[in-house]
Amino acid sequence: MNKRGVRIAACTLLGTVALSGYQMRLEAKINHSADVPSAGFGAAIEQGSTIQDLQDDVIQNIAYLESVSGLKHNILLASEKVALADAPVSAVLVNPTVVKSKASAEVMQDVLSTIAEIETETIPEVSTQEETQAVGEQADTAEQEYAETETTQTMESLIDAIKEAEEAESSAVEDSEVKTSAGFSATDTYEDIETETADSETTEEVTEEETTEEETETVEEAQDFSGLVIARVSNYVNVRSIPSEEGEIVGKLYDKSVGEFVEEENGWYKITSGNCTGYVKGEFCVVGDEAEALAKEVGTTYAIVNTTTLKVRQEASTESAVLGLVPIEEELVVVEELDGWVKIAIEEGDGYVSRDYVSLRTDFVHAESKEEEEARLAKEAKAREEARAAAAATESARAAQQAARSEANQEVIAAAQGTAASSEGSAMGKEVINYATQFVGNPYVYGGSSLTNGADCSGFVMSVYANFGVGLPHSSSAMRSLGSDVGGLENAQPGDIVCYSGHVGLYVGNGQIVHASTSKTGIIVSNASYRKVLTVRRIF
Repeated sequence: MNKRGVRIAACTLLGTVALSGYQMRLEAKINHSADVPSAGFGAAIEQGSTIQDLQDDVIQNIAYLESVSGLKHNILLASEKVALADAPVSAVLVNPTVVKSKASAEVMQDVLSTIAEIETETIPEVSTQEETQAVGEQADTAEQEYAETETTQTMESLIDAIKEAEEAESSAVEDSEVKTSAGFSATDTYEDIETETADSETTEEVTEEETTEEETETVEEAQDFSGLVIARVSNYVNVRSIPSEEGEIVGKLYDKSVGEFVEEENGWYKITSGNCTGYVKGEFCVVGDEAEALAKEVGTTYAIVNTTTLKVRQEASTESAVLGLVPIEEELVVVEELDGWVKIAIEEGDGYVSRDYVSLRTDFVHAESKEEEEARLAKEAKAREEARAAAAATESARAAQQAARSEANQEVIAAAQGTAASSEGSAMGKEVINYATQFVGNPYVYGGSSLTNGADCSGFVMSVYANFGVGLPHSSSAMRSLGSDVGGLENAQPGDIVCYSGHVGLYVGNGQIVHASTSKTGIIVSNASYRKVLTVRRIF
């Protein structure tokens, strides 16, 4: 027998052994005996029979025994039994879609190991007919001894595998009422289990998505605005010492400014607002439910950063991309409060910060007492005079410090300076714009204050005014209280500081500002009303 013949015989024989083991197990069940013969086949081997004949007999015996024992015919589909009888056993054993056996892994390993060992054997070359015959006889003897040894070992492993499969089968019947026989699963049963598992996994995924949505649901906490008095006038209403127009004016409650209600007397409301306490005429104010509704419009909620550098993210998640960075103690306007997150406004757009790293405060505009007004006016006048004097002293140095202008920005710079020159305003304010616009095109650097190498928004404004001898803080929120309030963008003049939530710029004129915008754009000239303006402050 040549090498190929040995391999075919081994494959066929081992496949028959596997089927024969199942046949003998059926016989043992029919006879109500747990004893299984340790060796032998469940089919008679007649003289002159081939291994293929033995295999056909075993398959026929299995079909008969299954019928007698009452077991479900699920070891193989009927069509697969016919195909098994006609096809080489090696092809059947290596095709997992034909036999779905829980013990197939062990049997397959034995078969593949046997084939590998047989294929690697070296059959010596012979040159004579006598030597060929001798070698063939030796190969037949070795084949018979090897087959007997492998048969015994394979039967033992099959018996163990069948016992383990029956134990698993019993457990599976109790849990899921899926019927199996002799450790084999029917094709239709196996597919049903896979379908049920897939459905279960899908259900789990949906549940997890629903849980995530519930966890990120916005939690709205009601704010108490009761007991407020809000002015609703074109400019301001006087706060008087007594509930009468004859009373002394002790302060002013400007439009949309808020006070705390104390009492009502003859159509006058006694209020406390800031450092001012007195009476305002009721017809110029709103109280009660109307005041509570209006408070949501006139009040401004700020998020104050309490960590060194806070990341602002595009979505309310730590997995979301970073939109921008804000420094400690920066005050940002709150757009919306969420569960664990706060939506705020910065130069790059609206983003989200963790509630753990900010503290919230809602501010209202309060009344200004007579003393406070006088002190404010005197301070503004003094600051204006100092700024003009400092600008005059440094005017000559300004021309020498001008940086080389980029050719690409010449047209923009010239247009901005022309706009400033043609706009109403002080000469000093226009000089501020002439100086600031020469740095258009230079980079934006977070935390920077260099007009040539890079600056952020407040660093840019600070450095521009420093050239005129005016010291400003490196903070956009702090700049909102400098100088004097001009009353909105419509009253702005060249050189005024335009303040936004988390951002500042310098007013050029004709509705434009020059500012250090973002790291992508650098220092640019753009529309001043591209975002909501909080206040416009005048230094000169």
